[in-house]
Amino acid sequence: MDFGLSAAQEALRRRCLDLAADFATRSAAHDRDGSHPIENYDRLREEGFLALSVPRKFGGAGYGFLDHTIAYEALGQGCPSTALAFNMHASVVNPVLESPEISADAKRMIADYVVRDRRMIGGNFSEPSTTSLVGERPLATRVRRADGGWRVTGRKMFASMLEAADHVMVLAYPDGATVSSAGALVLIPRGAPGRVVNANWDVLGMRATRSDQLILDDCFVDDAAILLRTDDVRKFRYAYLNWFWGSYTAVYLGVAVAAYDELIRMMQTRQPEGYAQSLAWHPDVRRQVAQLSAELEAARLITYRSAWLSDTKGPTAETTVALYRAKFVVGEAVSRITRVALTLGGAHGIFKGSRMEQLFRDGALAEIQPPPSDFCLWNMGLYELSLDPAEMLPPMKPV
Repeated sequence: MDFGLSAAQEALRRRCLDLAADFATRSAAHDRDGSHPIENYDRLREEGFLALSVPRKFGGAGYGFLDHTIAYEALGQGCPSTALAFNMHASVVNPVLESPEISADAKRMIADYVVRDRRMIGGNFSEPSTTSLVGERPLATRVRRADGGWRVTGRKMFASMLEAADHVMVLAYPDGATVSSAGALVLIPRGAPGRVVNANWDVLGMRATRSDQLILDDCFVDDAAILLRTDDVRKFRYAYLNWFWGSYTAVYLGVAVAAYDELIRMMQTRQPEGYAQSLAWHPDVRRQVAQLSAELEAARLITYRSAWLSDTKGPTAETTVALYRAKFVVGEAVSRITRVALTLGGAHGIFKGSRMEQLFRDGALAEIQPPPSDFCLWNMGLYELSLDPAEMLPPMKPV
């Protein structure tokens, strides 16, 4: 693995840092109001980021997963909510374009939507009854054949940028299926009949992702909306863990970087009354900053390596555990860096509107964001000890 960025990667990183600087000027307002950062999405759309990781054969820029990771670490430093929500697009588009289970016609349709029409696509797999602490997620949402198309009924949770995206991609259980692992991937346009948004996203952090609840009440879609129908949707989900959840790790790494940079700025500029030097000269500050710098760099290297493995080796067991490891380490790093930064910054940093206060709240979601830290450790432990997951007692007794 080459630890240096290529010229193309460095140029991409600089572009994203410039965008992040612009997004940061509006981040507090969107966080306060819990509003969609539409102007940020429009800017990313204009800059070609909808097709950033779309393969070149479909007309996209063809950047790999490591490139994507570098980009979203940078974007996450500006408005974390913008980066986290906008990443939803790539997290569902790329698996569809890469999977051999998806038909050529469906791939071409999605590619045309993204590249030619510049449509933004969100993803929504979670449901009110599911928990990320348990790997298997039975689908309560149902899809059934109807005259001229399909009808979808159910409720979905955590649908980031739901009202801003042109489409949302959901998982549903096909009526008539006989096995619990069956599933259908359904593309639902914003104006589909029976599609309702419950604007219930009033939360601690990442408020501007607007991850509201999607209600599908006999929602009608045409035949082309069924991108995949299979008796074992697990194969599709497991093959693209890098996109489905691994792609979010970089955003939280960006939050950690932003908090660290804000801490450095505060310590270098705050000079207590009656003293000749800034707080940077305090020995406790120096020790804490040194330790945080080591933890941040370790988190970055682990994350980059997991992305590199994904690009070079594909969805192997080594790659998968590396993605779990990166998610766990970044979650721990964000939690510690934001806590220490808030503590060292003192009471000045706890007011609403403070950059550090917002980063602290956004960072608090890092360990909760699927897969949560305990689920990462569960899978890492199985791998390190060469244990077969099928032989493990389930953490909870299934019905």
